[in-house]
Amino acid sequence: MPQIYSQKDVNKKALAKARIAILGYGSQGRAHALNLKDSGYDVVVGVRKSGESFAKAKKDGLEVAEPTEAVKNADLIAFLTPDLTQKDLYKDVIGNIKQGATILFAHGFNIHFKQIKPRKDLNVVLIAPKGPGGLVRRQYQQGRGVPSLLAVYQDVNKQAKAIALAYADGIGGTRGGVLTTTFAEETETDLFGEQAVLCGGATELVVKGFETLVEAGYQPEVAYYECLHELKLIVDLLHEGGLTKMHQFISETAKYGDLTRGPRVVNKSTKKEMKKILTEIQDGKFARQWIAENKGGRKKYNKMMKADFNHKIEKVGAKLRERMPWLQEEKA
Repeated sequence: MPQIYSQKDVNKKALAKARIAILGYGSQGRAHALNLKDSGYDVVVGVRKSGESFAKAKKDGLEVAEPTEAVKNADLIAFLTPDLTQKDLYKDVIGNIKQGATILFAHGFNIHFKQIKPRKDLNVVLIAPKGPGGLVRRQYQQGRGVPSLLAVYQDVNKQAKAIALAYADGIGGTRGGVLTTTFAEETETDLFGEQAVLCGGATELVVKGFETLVEAGYQPEVAYYECLHELKLIVDLLHEGGLTKMHQFISETAKYGDLTRGPRVVNKSTKKEMKKILTEIQDGKFARQWIAENKGGRKKYNKMMKADFNHKIEKVGAKLRERMPWLQEEKA
């Protein structure tokens, strides 16, 4: 089993008196900035003055500056903007990043696919929390932490790993455990998980199940509850205790249906397609397609998103969720 680092493994001197610039104030950016500040670090947020995030970060009590100013004199710069904005952002700020600084990413996309070719004098590290920013913040405030992955791409001063681990500790990651990986492994597994299981796979399974029931004449509302709403129960059980806990809390009938029918839905053909998806990630095909789609104005992307939002499951779900206002409570 690979080594998993905890709070006792952190050398806090690695980031002692360091100035940390957080570029971006979205889901991860806000969580990292606030957690680091609460951990006692000197934090500045780098966002455009013209954007909404500038005022939001100031309201949260953080020092804020334009990205090119925020990186000046920073010892560590975290690039936490969306993947396809980071290449241009790096070009904008690199001239103001001091020699020997550390640049940090929460996803390896731009380094692994060579969209960013970092300056040779910089440490280049990755700290990737295995959860969305809102959860990273909430867990920290509760004295807990979201597990994180750590990778080193360039180690100029032989302190890159210690610096990254101290950063992970600052956002609460060492409370949940920090596992070492590589930029390649983090990027490829993250993309695969999103596409084949967590986002693409799970949502398509939900939608196709909903469609099957509705086309067979069942009420859309009942289909929604069975195929989407109840999914949270199963995901929570899996999250808390894996397959074992799920089987402990579902009925014997559900267990038998799981074991005998599940493999008919997700089968050898499905796994074969998963392997093709993984190959497209590994050889860079997916990255090239996504970069090209972005450069072309995201026409196909926007069309597919619109179709998703206009699906019957969304129209039915919106009405049902109105009866459960607690689902919309702010948790960030």
